Amino acid sequence: MSNQPSKNKTKTNITKITASSNTQQKPELKVQTTTKTLKSPKTSPKSPKTAKTPSTEKPLKNVFILFRPFVAFGRYLRDSWREIRQVRWPNRKATWKMVLAVFFYCAIFMIFILVLDAFFTFIFNQLLNIK
Repeated sequence: MSNQPSKNKTKTNITKITASSNTQQKPELKVQTTTKTLKSPKTSPKSPKTAKTPSTEKPLKNVFILFRPFVAFGRYLRDSWREIRQVRWPNRKATWKMVLAVFFYCAIFMIFILVLDAFFTFIFNQLLNIK
């Protein structure tokens, strides 16, 4: 056996510092350094989820001409479902924050449009002298 660490082991220096709490004497610091070999966890690196690539997908020209739209629509649905599974959906709290932000924006925009409408109505009434 060799003294070198294997692939799963790493050397770690651990330093302990302790102080005495005697009030009559000058405080002392004790430093103790040890080296330990730790095993790293055996985990394989995770790769991000990726969509499976179709390996044997028939080209549309090999399919009978009347079935081409149905085959294309089926592929569209299958690919859409794959994309939906990869979406990271927001939790309930984030969803409500976004809903309230949309309502707030709509209320502000509605007030802005009402003010503009009242302003332009007033201007046109003044120009046409309608009372």
